[in-house]
Amino acid sequence: MSELLKNVDARTRLAGTNKLEILMFTLGVDGASGRREMFGVNVFKVREVMRIPEVTRAPEMPPAVAGMVSLRGRLVPVIDLAKYAGLEVGARPAIMIVTEFNGQVQGLLVEAVDTILRIDWSQMRVPPQMLTGKASGLVTAVTELADGRLAMMLDVEKLLADTGTAPEASVYKTSGPKPAAGRTVLFADDSAIARSQIVRTLDALDVAHIATRNGVQAWQELTRIAESARAQGREARDAVQLVLTDVEMPEMDGYMLAKRIKADPRFKGMPVIMHSSLSGASNQQLGHSVGIDEYVSKFEPAKLAAAISRQLA
Repeated sequence: MSELLKNVDARTRLAGTNKLEILMFTLGVDGASGRREMFGVNVFKVREVMRIPEVTRAPEMPPAVAGMVSLRGRLVPVIDLAKYAGLEVGARPAIMIVTEFNGQVQGLLVEAVDTILRIDWSQMRVPPQMLTGKASGLVTAVTELADGRLAMMLDVEKLLADTGTAPEASVYKTSGPKPAAGRTVLFADDSAIARSQIVRTLDALDVAHIATRNGVQAWQELTRIAESARAQGREARDAVQLVLTDVEMPEMDGYMLAKRIKADPRFKGMPVIMHSSLSGASNQQLGHSVGIDEYVSKFEPAKLAAAISRQLA
C-alpha cells in the first residue's frame, strides 16, 4: 500500500493545471443495491494507508465514530465510512486511511484501497441536486471511470461536522475593525457546510456576498461582472472587492481560478483568499505560487474574518 503514496513531491506540480490525484477505495457491497461503489479522497489529504490497528471505543461516541487509536503518540479519531454513509455492508472494514485536513488527523475505515487516479477537475461533475436518501448531500463531485462506473468524492467538511470530530467553529467575527461599508465578496465552495460558515462570517462583518459552488461558476460570474462594469465605464473591483475560494471543486479547482484571476487585467489588484481543508504548508505554498494573497484553513472563522478584514481594509 505504501507504493500508492510514493513520489508525493511530484504531485505538487499539479497546482494551477486543474488536475488532481484521487486515492480510490471501496466500502463494501451495499446490502440494499448489491453493488460495490467506488469512492475517492484527494491524495493531498492522505498521510498513510494501513491495516486497521486496535481501535478503542469510548462511551457516548457518535454512531459513525468507531473509536480512537494511538498513532506515534497522538490520539486519532477513527470514522467508519460505511456507517457514516448509511450503507449496510456485510464485511467489516479492513483498511484505515489516515488523513489530514482542516488541521486535524483522522482515520477513515474502508473495505479496500484500489489505485491512484489522476484526472482533470473538468472530469469531476457536480452531482444532481435531486439526490435523495441517507447519503443526500454527502457527495460533492462525481466522475465516470473507464469501465463506466461512477466514483464519488465525499464532502469532508460535512464528514467532520456530522461526526463531531471537527474543531470548534463558533466564533464568526474578528475583534479588529470591520471592513468599510459597501464591500462585496465573491466566494466559491462546493461544500454546503463550508458555504454556510462563510456566509455567517461575512454577515458578522456586514459584508455583502455572491455565492458560487465551484471555480467554473465563480469565473463565469466574475466575467459577467467585468463585462457589466466595462459597459458602465467602471472597473470590476467596483462591484467585487475580494474573491474567496476553496481548493477542491468539481470542474475547476481553486488553484486554476486564482491563476486566471491574477493573469487577467480586468481583475488587476483584486485580492484572492484561499480557504481550504488542505491545511498543510505545501498546499499553502502552492496557493501562493499561483498568486493568492492569503491562505486560511477551514473551521477557523476568526482567522477567516481577520484575513477578509485585512484584504478589504
